[in-house]
Amino acid sequence: MKKIVYLLAVIVLAACQNEPKDYVTISGQITDKNSDSVVIRSRTYSKTIPVDENGSFSDTLKVETGTYNFYDGGESTSIFLKNGFDLVISLDTKMFDETVKYSGTGAEHSNFLAKKALLQEELLDLDALMAMDSVSREEEFSSIENQLTEFYNSDKAIDTSVVNNSIRTIQPMLNSYRRYINNDLAMKRDLPKGAASPTFTDYENFSGGKTSLSDLKGKYVYVDVWATWCGPCKAEIPSLKKVEKLYHDKNIAFVSVSIDDDRSHGGSWEQANKDWRKMVEEKELGGIQLFAPNGWKSEFVEAYKINGIPRFILIDPEGNIVTPSAPRPSSEALIELFNEEQI
Repeated sequence: MKKIVYLLAVIVLAACQNEPKDYVTISGQITDKNSDSVVIRSRTYSKTIPVDENGSFSDTLKVETGTYNFYDGGESTSIFLKNGFDLVISLDTKMFDETVKYSGTGAEHSNFLAKKALLQEELLDLDALMAMDSVSREEEFSSIENQLTEFYNSDKAIDTSVVNNSIRTIQPMLNSYRRYINNDLAMKRDLPKGAASPTFTDYENFSGGKTSLSDLKGKYVYVDVWATWCGPCKAEIPSLKKVEKLYHDKNIAFVSVSIDDDRSHGGSWEQANKDWRKMVEEKELGGIQLFAPNGWKSEFVEAYKINGIPRFILIDPEGNIVTPSAPRPSSEALIELFNEEQI
């Protein structure tokens, strides 16, 4: 009888051990962490996970199967979660997208999403697309569509919802690039080189006091319009610091204008200002750091027809427009532009 009871216990135990987990185990290691926590989130879900001093974290999550956003306090990436997965994440914040890697059960789906992000960034070179004529640009868009479709269908092991969603979003994504480029071309027509630049007056300066564009007359002014919540804006910070260092003794001022407002900071302008000051300090941002008084509705922002950020602008020493849509700091085209202007 005892043998039968023992045998039944062993069978029950084995069955329990083989039963699939109804939760996700997630852990990882972050080099040069941005925050004391990471957040896993979607439209209907959010879980904050503490990060140790050494950059490690670990937790379990009970989720609906799908793609989530992994946010480390500075940047974010897509991650695919399904109960039963056991994921291990590693990344270096100095090269976030290039270094994020997944291992463990279910890792192939999130690694696919990471490769997808890098491929899109490589193919959708905005500077190169804007330099093309309309016919060449459409040919390039067609080529990009084919390359993305081929990649999305390349691995049959990837969850079909991930693949289908990726394919479904190709055209909307390409159309958004078309709209951006068309808007940019229209803006350059309405704000041509040599025209008097729109101005900003008495913007709050992080270092104290107020600053106006007129205070910088006699110098070229490279303006970065950004916000603390903008991932692509923050991704340009390391490159902007390098350019600032390279041109620190040249006749050019680097001005960053934050358009953080109450809508993105809990309905509070005071909080928006605090968040701006905190990031300027924590990221050790250089140049002239300004806070636009009315965010998106600031006169300077509206006059430059800014409806997406980051936006970079170059103004000459006389206060005239060089270009209302300058290359990003990470683009080699920026140095080429500076050389053309003999800065």
